[in-house]
Amino acid sequence: MAEPAGRTLGDEEVAALERVIRSGMLNSVWGTEARALEREVAELYGSRHAIACASGTAALHLSVVAAAPDPGDEIITTPITDFGTVAPILAQNAVPVFADVDPSDGNLDPDAVAALIGPRTRAIMVVHLFGAPARAGELRRLADRHGLALIEDCAQAWLTELPDGRYAGTAGHVGTLSLQQWKHITCGDGGLALTDDDELARRMRLFADKGWDRAAGRSHESLGLNYRMTELQAAVARAQLAKLPEVVEARRRTAGQLIEALRALEPHDVHLGLPRPDGHAWWLFPLVLPNGDAPELAAHLSAAGIPARAGYLKEPLNRAPLWDAPVYGSSRYPLEDYRPAPCPEAERLVATTLLIIDWNEHYTSEHVKVITEAVAGYLGRP
Repeated sequence: MAEPAGRTLGDEEVAALERVIRSGMLNSVWGTEARALEREVAELYGSRHAIACASGTAALHLSVVAAAPDPGDEIITTPITDFGTVAPILAQNAVPVFADVDPSDGNLDPDAVAALIGPRTRAIMVVHLFGAPARAGELRRLADRHGLALIEDCAQAWLTELPDGRYAGTAGHVGTLSLQQWKHITCGDGGLALTDDDELARRMRLFADKGWDRAAGRSHESLGLNYRMTELQAAVARAQLAKLPEVVEARRRTAGQLIEALRALEPHDVHLGLPRPDGHAWWLFPLVLPNGDAPELAAHLSAAGIPARAGYLKEPLNRAPLWDAPVYGSSRYPLEDYRPAPCPEAERLVATTLLIIDWNEHYTSEHVKVITEAVAGYLGRP
Protein backbone atom coordinates (compact mmCIF):
# COMPACT_ATOMS: atom_id res chain seq x y z
CA MET A 1 0.00 0.00 0.00
CA ALA A 2 2.96 2.34 0.56
CA GLU A 3 4.35 1.44 -2.83
CA PRO A 4 3.60 3.66 -5.86
CA ALA A 5 1.17 1.05 -7.22
CA GLY A 6 -0.96 1.49 -4.11
CA ARG A 7 -1.26 5.27 -4.45
CA THR A 8 -3.38 7.45 -6.73
CA LEU A 9 -0.76 9.88 -8.05
CA GLY A 10 -0.50 11.26 -11.56
CA ASP A 11 -0.35 14.26 -13.85
CA GLU A 12 -2.38 16.47 -11.50
CA GLU A 13 0.29 16.22 -8.79
CA VAL A 14 3.09 16.81 -11.28
CA ALA A 15 1.32 19.94 -12.55
CA ALA A 16 0.83 21.14 -8.96
CA LEU A 17 4.54 20.80 -8.24
CA GLU A 18 5.47 22.60 -11.44
CA ARG A 19 3.08 25.43 -10.57
CA VAL A 20 4.80 25.98 -7.23
CA ILE A 21 8.34 25.61 -8.52
CA ARG A 22 7.75 28.05 -11.35
CA SER A 23 6.27 30.54 -8.88
CA GLY A 24 9.59 30.61 -7.07
CA MET A 25 7.84 30.57 -3.66
CA LEU A 26 8.17 27.24 -1.87
CA ASN A 27 7.58 28.54 1.67
CA SER A 28 4.02 28.63 2.99
CA VAL A 29 4.56 31.80 5.05
CA TRP A 30 4.46 33.84 1.86
CA GLY A 31 2.89 31.34 -0.53
CA THR A 32 -0.74 30.55 -1.29
CA GLU A 33 -1.00 26.76 -1.54
CA ALA A 34 -1.04 25.90 2.19
CA ARG A 35 -3.64 28.56 2.93
CA ALA A 36 -5.76 27.28 0.02
CA LEU A 37 -5.46 23.71 1.33
CA GLU A 38 -6.61 24.87 4.75
CA ARG A 39 -9.67 26.54 3.27
CA GLU A 40 -10.56 23.49 1.17
CA VAL A 41 -10.20 21.01 4.04
CA ALA A 42 -12.12 23.27 6.41
CA GLU A 43 -14.93 23.51 3.86
CA LEU A 44 -14.97 19.74 3.31
CA TYR A 45 -15.19 19.06 7.04
CA GLY A 46 -17.48 21.95 7.89
CA SER A 47 -14.91 23.30 10.35
CA ARG A 48 -14.11 26.91 11.12
CA HIS A 49 -10.35 26.33 11.12
CA ALA A 50 -7.89 23.93 9.49
CA ILE A 51 -4.21 24.35 10.37
CA ALA A 52 -1.74 22.78 7.94
CA CYS A 53 1.50 21.40 9.35
CA ALA A 54 4.43 19.15 8.57
CA SER A 55 3.02 15.73 9.55
CA GLY A 56 0.17 13.93 11.24
CA THR A 57 2.33 13.67 14.35
CA ALA A 58 2.85 17.43 14.25
CA ALA A 59 -0.92 17.91 14.02
CA LEU A 60 -1.34 15.76 17.13
CA HIS A 61 1.37 17.80 18.88
CA LEU A 62 -0.59 20.95 18.04
CA SER A 63 -3.72 19.36 19.51
CA VAL A 64 -1.95 18.51 22.76
CA VAL A 65 -0.56 22.04 22.96
CA ALA A 66 -4.11 23.35 22.48
CA ALA A 67 -5.26 21.21 25.43
CA ALA A 68 -2.53 22.94 27.51
CA PRO A 69 -1.59 20.19 29.98
CA ASP A 70 0.65 21.05 32.91
CA PRO A 71 3.64 18.74 33.58
CA GLY A 72 2.29 15.51 35.00
CA ASP A 73 -1.23 16.02 33.70
CA GLU A 74 -2.77 12.93 32.13
CA ILE A 75 -4.17 12.32 28.66
CA ILE A 76 -6.18 9.12 28.24
CA THR A 77 -5.65 7.31 24.95
CA THR A 78 -5.54 3.91 23.29
CA PRO A 79 -2.68 1.40 23.40
CA ILE A 80 -3.42 0.23 19.82
CA THR A 81 -2.09 3.07 17.71
CA ASP A 82 1.01 4.43 16.05
CA PHE A 83 3.54 5.99 18.42
CA GLY A 84 2.75 9.34 16.78
CA THR A 85 -0.36 9.44 18.95
CA VAL A 86 1.63 9.16 22.17
CA ALA A 87 4.85 11.05 21.33
CA PRO A 88 3.20 14.51 21.54
CA ILE A 89 1.83 13.70 25.00
CA LEU A 90 5.33 12.87 26.21
CA ALA A 91 6.80 15.88 24.41
CA GLN A 92 4.59 18.17 26.50
CA ASN A 93 5.71 16.45 29.71
CA ALA A 94 2.27 14.93 30.17
CA VAL A 95 1.48 11.31 31.01
CA PRO A 96 -0.29 8.92 28.62
CA VAL A 97 -2.87 6.81 30.42
CA PHE A 98 -3.89 3.81 28.34
CA ALA A 99 -7.53 2.75 28.42
CA ASP A 100 -8.62 -0.64 27.16
CA VAL A 101 -10.42 -1.15 23.88
CA ASP A 102 -13.60 -2.63 22.49
CA PRO A 103 -12.57 -6.20 21.54
CA SER A 104 -14.80 -6.11 18.45
CA ASP A 105 -12.88 -3.35 16.64
CA GLY A 106 -9.90 -2.22 18.74
CA ASN A 107 -11.26 1.29 19.30
CA LEU A 108 -11.35 2.96 22.71
CA ASP A 109 -13.98 1.66 25.13
CA PRO A 110 -15.74 4.70 26.68
CA ASP A 111 -16.45 2.75 29.87
CA ALA A 112 -12.75 1.99 30.25
CA VAL A 113 -11.97 5.67 29.67
CA ALA A 114 -14.53 6.79 32.26
CA ALA A 115 -12.98 4.53 34.89
CA LEU A 116 -9.57 6.22 34.45
CA ILE A 117 -10.62 9.87 34.71
CA GLY A 118 -9.02 11.47 37.75
CA PRO A 119 -7.93 14.86 39.11
CA ARG A 120 -4.93 15.10 36.74
CA THR A 121 -6.83 14.13 33.58
CA ARG A 122 -6.67 16.92 31.01
CA ALA A 123 -7.82 15.32 27.75
CA ILE A 124 -8.99 12.21 25.94
CA MET A 125 -7.30 11.28 22.66
CA VAL A 126 -9.35 8.85 20.59
CA VAL A 127 -8.08 7.08 17.45
CA HIS A 128 -10.42 5.98 14.67
CA LEU A 129 -8.48 2.76 14.14
CA PHE A 130 -8.09 1.47 10.56
CA GLY A 131 -10.78 3.94 9.41
CA ALA A 132 -13.56 2.53 11.63
CA PRO A 133 -15.56 5.15 13.54
CA ALA A 134 -14.76 5.12 17.24
CA ARG A 135 -17.47 6.03 19.75
CA ALA A 136 -16.57 9.70 19.55
CA GLY A 137 -20.04 10.97 20.47
CA GLU A 138 -19.99 9.10 23.77
CA LEU A 139 -16.46 10.29 24.45
CA ARG A 140 -17.39 13.91 23.72
CA ARG A 141 -20.25 13.71 26.22
CA LEU A 142 -17.86 12.19 28.74
CA ALA A 143 -15.28 14.90 28.08
CA ASP A 144 -17.85 17.68 28.43
CA ARG A 145 -19.15 16.21 31.68
CA HIS A 146 -15.65 16.31 33.20
CA GLY A 147 -14.38 19.51 31.58
CA LEU A 148 -11.84 17.72 29.38
CA ALA A 149 -10.65 18.26 25.82
CA LEU A 150 -11.47 15.56 23.27
CA ILE A 151 -8.87 15.07 20.52
CA GLU A 152 -9.65 12.86 17.52
CA ASP A 153 -6.76 11.20 15.73
CA CYS A 154 -8.12 10.66 12.20
CA ALA A 155 -4.81 9.78 10.55
CA GLN A 156 -6.37 6.54 9.29
CA ALA A 157 -9.89 7.92 8.93
CA TRP A 158 -10.29 10.37 6.07
CA LEU A 159 -14.06 10.77 5.47
CA THR A 160 -14.95 8.22 8.14
CA GLU A 161 -18.57 8.90 9.10
CA LEU A 162 -19.95 8.99 12.63
CA PRO A 163 -23.44 7.65 13.37
CA ASP A 164 -24.91 11.16 13.30
CA GLY A 165 -23.59 11.72 9.75
CA ARG A 166 -20.69 14.00 10.68
CA TYR A 167 -17.15 13.19 9.68
CA ALA A 168 -14.75 11.81 12.24
CA GLY A 169 -12.64 14.73 13.38
CA THR A 170 -15.59 17.05 13.98
CA ALA A 171 -16.98 15.56 17.22
CA GLY A 172 -13.97 16.56 19.30
CA HIS A 173 -12.51 19.91 20.26
CA VAL A 174 -9.67 19.16 17.81
CA GLY A 175 -9.43 16.61 15.00
CA THR A 176 -6.22 15.69 13.22
CA LEU A 177 -5.51 14.31 9.74
CA SER A 178 -2.40 12.80 8.16
CA LEU A 179 -0.99 12.99 4.63
CA GLN A 180 1.80 10.47 5.15
CA GLN A 181 2.67 8.02 2.35
CA TRP A 182 0.42 5.22 3.65
CA LYS A 183 -2.72 7.27 4.15
CA HIS A 184 -5.80 7.55 1.90
CA ILE A 185 -4.22 10.60 0.25
CA THR A 186 -0.62 11.69 0.54
CA CYS A 187 1.97 14.37 -0.06
CA GLY A 188 4.72 12.21 1.46
CA ASP A 189 4.27 13.75 4.89
CA GLY A 190 1.92 16.43 6.11
CA GLY A 191 -0.97 16.97 8.50
CA LEU A 192 -3.89 19.18 9.41
CA ALA A 193 -5.59 20.05 12.67
CA LEU A 194 -9.31 20.92 12.64
CA THR A 195 -11.23 22.94 15.21
CA ASP A 196 -14.22 25.25 15.57
CA ASP A 197 -12.65 26.99 18.57
CA ASP A 198 -10.95 30.30 17.71
CA GLU A 199 -8.66 30.23 20.75
CA LEU A 200 -7.50 26.66 20.14
CA ALA A 201 -6.82 27.56 16.51
CA ARG A 202 -4.76 30.57 17.62
CA ARG A 203 -2.65 28.42 19.96
CA MET A 204 -2.03 25.81 17.28
CA ARG A 205 -1.09 28.34 14.59
CA LEU A 206 1.37 30.01 16.93
CA PHE A 207 2.98 26.74 18.00
CA ALA A 208 3.33 25.59 14.38
CA ASP A 209 5.20 28.80 13.46
CA LYS A 210 7.69 29.19 16.33
CA GLY A 211 5.26 31.21 18.43
CA TRP A 212 5.50 34.01 15.90
CA ASP A 213 2.53 36.32 15.53
CA ARG A 214 3.18 37.40 11.96
CA ALA A 215 0.66 40.25 12.17
CA ALA A 216 2.65 41.80 15.02
CA GLY A 217 5.97 41.81 13.20
CA ARG A 218 9.03 39.87 14.41
CA SER A 219 7.53 39.22 17.81
CA HIS A 220 7.52 35.80 19.43
CA GLU A 221 4.42 35.54 21.56
CA SER A 222 4.89 32.03 22.94
CA LEU A 223 6.94 28.86 22.75
CA GLY A 224 6.63 27.09 19.42
CA LEU A 225 8.34 24.88 16.87
CA ASN A 226 8.68 25.02 13.12
CA TYR A 227 5.90 22.66 12.01
CA ARG A 228 5.11 24.56 8.81
CA MET A 229 3.91 22.67 5.74
CA THR A 230 5.78 23.60 2.55
CA GLU A 231 4.05 24.90 -0.56
CA LEU A 232 5.20 21.77 -2.42
CA GLN A 233 3.48 19.52 0.12
CA ALA A 234 0.35 21.65 0.09
CA ALA A 235 0.09 21.72 -3.70
CA VAL A 236 0.32 17.93 -3.94
CA ALA A 237 -2.16 17.59 -1.07
CA ARG A 238 -4.66 19.81 -2.89
CA ALA A 239 -4.43 17.64 -6.00
CA GLN A 240 -4.91 14.58 -3.82
CA LEU A 241 -7.84 16.12 -1.95
CA ALA A 242 -9.79 16.38 -5.20
CA LYS A 243 -9.41 12.60 -5.59
CA LEU A 244 -10.34 11.74 -1.99
CA PRO A 245 -14.06 11.00 -2.46
CA GLU A 246 -13.35 8.52 -5.27
CA VAL A 247 -10.51 6.94 -3.28
CA VAL A 248 -12.73 6.29 -0.26
CA GLU A 249 -15.67 5.15 -2.39
CA ALA A 250 -13.49 2.60 -4.21
CA ARG A 251 -12.17 1.22 -0.94
CA ARG A 252 -15.69 0.98 0.46
CA ARG A 253 -16.98 -0.81 -2.61
CA THR A 254 -14.45 -3.66 -2.57
CA ALA A 255 -14.43 -3.91 1.24
CA GLY A 256 -18.20 -4.37 1.10
CA GLN A 257 -17.76 -7.11 -1.49
CA LEU A 258 -15.24 -8.90 0.72
CA ILE A 259 -17.52 -8.69 3.76
CA GLU A 260 -20.35 -10.30 1.82
CA ALA A 261 -18.08 -13.00 0.40
CA LEU A 262 -16.60 -13.87 3.79
CA ARG A 263 -20.01 -13.85 5.45
CA ALA A 264 -21.11 -16.53 3.00
CA LEU A 265 -18.12 -18.65 4.06
CA GLU A 266 -18.70 -18.69 7.77
CA PRO A 267 -19.68 -22.15 9.01
CA HIS A 268 -21.74 -22.42 12.16
CA ASP A 269 -18.69 -23.23 14.28
CA VAL A 270 -16.39 -20.49 12.93
CA HIS A 271 -16.79 -16.76 13.52
CA LEU A 272 -14.56 -14.52 11.41
CA GLY A 273 -15.29 -11.32 13.31
CA LEU A 274 -16.18 -9.28 10.24
CA PRO A 275 -15.83 -5.49 10.61
CA ARG A 276 -18.88 -3.26 10.75
CA PRO A 277 -19.01 -1.34 7.45
CA ASP A 278 -21.09 1.62 8.68
CA GLY A 279 -19.04 4.79 8.25
CA HIS A 280 -15.81 2.86 7.68
CA ALA A 281 -13.14 4.44 5.43
CA TRP A 282 -11.06 1.23 5.11
CA TRP A 283 -7.50 2.32 5.66
CA LEU A 284 -6.93 -1.36 6.39
CA PHE A 285 -9.32 -4.31 6.38
CA PRO A 286 -9.41 -5.88 9.88
CA LEU A 287 -10.76 -9.21 11.05
CA VAL A 288 -11.12 -10.16 14.71
CA LEU A 289 -10.92 -13.91 15.26
CA PRO A 290 -12.12 -14.66 18.81
CA ASN A 291 -10.68 -18.17 18.73
CA GLY A 292 -7.15 -16.78 18.49
CA ASP A 293 -6.41 -17.95 14.96
CA ALA A 294 -5.15 -14.62 13.63
CA PRO A 295 -1.43 -15.55 13.43
CA GLU A 296 -2.19 -18.82 11.64
CA LEU A 297 -4.64 -17.27 9.17
CA ALA A 298 -2.27 -14.36 8.52
CA ALA A 299 0.52 -16.80 7.69
CA HIS A 300 -1.82 -18.73 5.38
CA LEU A 301 -2.87 -15.56 3.54
CA SER A 302 0.72 -14.32 3.27
CA ALA A 303 1.76 -17.63 1.75
CA ALA A 304 -0.94 -17.06 -0.88
CA GLY A 305 0.58 -13.66 -1.73
CA ILE A 306 -2.00 -11.60 0.19
CA PRO A 307 -0.54 -8.74 2.27
CA ALA A 308 -1.89 -9.80 5.67
CA ARG A 309 -0.44 -9.81 9.16
CA ALA A 310 -1.53 -10.42 12.71
CA GLY A 311 -1.72 -7.80 15.41
CA TYR A 312 -0.86 -4.50 13.60
CA LEU A 313 1.72 -3.80 16.35
CA LYS A 314 4.32 -6.14 17.83
CA GLU A 315 2.84 -5.23 21.19
CA PRO A 316 0.31 -2.62 22.34
CA LEU A 317 1.94 0.60 23.46
CA ASN A 318 1.23 -0.03 27.13
CA ARG A 319 3.60 -3.03 26.81
CA ALA A 320 6.20 -1.42 24.53
CA PRO A 321 9.87 -1.44 25.62
CA LEU A 322 10.03 2.35 25.35
CA TRP A 323 9.01 2.67 29.03
CA ASP A 324 12.36 1.12 30.01
CA ALA A 325 14.40 3.07 27.46
CA PRO A 326 16.58 6.03 28.47
CA VAL A 327 15.32 9.51 27.74
CA TYR A 328 18.43 11.24 26.46
CA GLY A 329 19.18 14.56 28.08
CA SER A 330 16.10 14.30 30.30
CA SER A 331 15.36 13.46 33.91
CA ARG A 332 12.29 11.49 32.69
CA TYR A 333 10.09 13.72 34.84
CA PRO A 334 7.18 13.08 35.29
CA LEU A 335 7.78 9.52 34.04
CA GLU A 336 10.61 8.52 36.36
CA ASP A 337 9.02 5.24 37.44
CA TYR A 338 6.07 5.18 35.06
CA ARG A 339 4.73 1.80 33.98
CA PRO A 340 1.41 1.70 32.12
CA ALA A 341 -1.32 -0.53 33.51
CA PRO A 342 -2.47 -3.69 31.72
CA CYS A 343 -5.08 -3.48 28.96
CA PRO A 344 -6.21 -7.11 28.63
CA GLU A 345 -8.45 -6.71 25.58
CA ALA A 346 -5.83 -4.74 23.64
CA GLU A 347 -3.14 -7.24 24.55
CA ARG A 348 -5.29 -10.18 23.45
CA LEU A 349 -6.17 -8.47 20.16
CA VAL A 350 -2.55 -7.81 19.29
CA ALA A 351 -1.35 -11.26 20.34
CA THR A 352 -3.93 -13.63 18.91
CA THR A 353 -7.20 -12.26 17.56
CA LEU A 354 -6.57 -9.28 15.27
CA LEU A 355 -5.75 -9.86 11.61
CA ILE A 356 -5.35 -7.04 9.11
CA ILE A 357 -5.20 -7.05 5.32
CA ASP A 358 -3.61 -4.14 3.48
CA TRP A 359 -6.18 -2.22 1.47
CA ASN A 360 -6.21 0.42 -1.23
CA GLU A 361 -8.42 1.96 -3.89
CA HIS A 362 -6.95 -0.15 -6.69
CA TYR A 363 -8.34 -3.44 -5.40
CA THR A 364 -10.84 -5.09 -7.69
CA SER A 365 -13.38 -7.90 -7.55
CA GLU A 366 -10.56 -10.22 -8.60
CA HIS A 367 -8.58 -9.29 -5.48
CA VAL A 368 -11.68 -9.98 -3.41
CA LYS A 369 -12.00 -13.39 -5.06
CA VAL A 370 -8.35 -14.29 -4.33
CA ILE A 371 -8.69 -13.32 -0.66
CA THR A 372 -11.98 -15.18 -0.30
CA GLU A 373 -10.56 -18.35 -1.84
CA ALA A 374 -7.53 -18.21 0.45
CA VAL A 375 -9.73 -17.85 3.54
CA ALA A 376 -11.95 -20.66 2.28
CA GLY A 377 -8.91 -22.88 1.91
CA TYR A 378 -7.86 -22.13 5.47
CA LEU A 379 -11.35 -22.98 6.74
CA GLY A 380 -11.43 -26.16 4.68
CA ARG A 381 -14.37 -24.93 2.65
CA PRO A 382 -14.80 -25.79 -1.03
